[in-house]
Amino acid sequence: MAGRLFASRLQPIIQIQSRGLFTMDRVGNRDVVGFGYNGEPTYLDRVDFPCPAIRWKENTPDVMALREKEKGDWKKLSIEEKRALYRASFRQTFSEMQAPTGEWKGIIGLSLIVMSAGVWLYIYFKLVAYPPLPESFSLERRLAQLDRMKKLDMNPIDGLCARK
Repeated sequence: MAGRLFASRLQPIIQIQSRGLFTMDRVGNRDVVGFGYNGEPTYLDRVDFPCPAIRWKENTPDVMALREKEKGDWKKLSIEEKRALYRASFRQTFSEMQAPTGEWKGIIGLSLIVMSAGVWLYIYFKLVAYPPLPESFSLERRLAQLDRMKKLDMNPIDGLCARK
């Protein structure tokens, strides 16, 4: 039942993407300002592609007033107004995009958990699950078996290499 519910929610998205169309209801009230990454009207913060196709925030009366003021002299704009204009167009600065996230700590932690689980499984199988080795695996028994094989001349080596 949950699968059908999830599939019914995905159906419109699948139909839109299969036709290659991105409707304006996904963009909302934001300005389309360029071609974008792969020609899709989406917002992506990428260092290698710094020009997204649409603005980050939707057009509100405050933002529209700042945009009208922006068309005039930029020296009349305060620092806060310039920052508000930037944040209306972009979600992050370059330094925020390149800042470390600390994701490596979780990856290291998860891999250490997996390795310790493997060690504990090895110890469990070695002590509990596997039966003890038979007597024939002891060093004394293996040497006796090798001596017997020599006396009975088992698997003799013939040929050019066997000659002295």
